[in-house]
Amino acid sequence: MDADEARQLDMTLRQLRIPGVVAPEDPEDPQGAWRVYDEADPDTRRDITADVLVAVAAARRRQGPTRGFIVPRAG
Repeated sequence: MDADEARQLDMTLRQLRIPGVVAPEDPEDPQGAWRVYDEADPDTRRDITADVLVAVAAARRRQGPTRGFIVPRAG
């Protein structure tokens, strides 16, 4: 995922209260690919991207469909 997708995923993780640190694979290259890790330290972190994506999908299924209303402007 790129930096924009990572930012969106980070917001989703916070909303769903799913633990994970979204960071670039190479800390020296923020324009490169991003992943989700169990901690921020690049020397000891473990890639948990696949597990987190499964958790996000499961959480969204539990939420069910979202409904809303469209209110036309007067005039």
